[in-house]
Amino acid sequence: MKITRVWLDESTDECTSCGLCESIAPGVFEVPDKMIVKENVDFDSFKMDIKDAADSCPVGVIKYEEVD
Repeated sequence: MKITRVWLDESTDECTSCGLCESIAPGVFEVPDKMIVKENVDFDSFKMDIKDAADSCPVGVIKYEEVD
């Protein structure tokens, strides 16, 4: 499975800007004021870091899409 998309989903909770995602996957996430996903990133090369950041997010707002 390949990760093709990563985004911030605040439909049920709001990003707390804790910076955990940036510390886990600095090649993918930045937290200037609120988490952003960096542009032009090969998400699949950071697959495990993205999954770890999503699982570790205290409010569960990091989402990703995988395809075959």
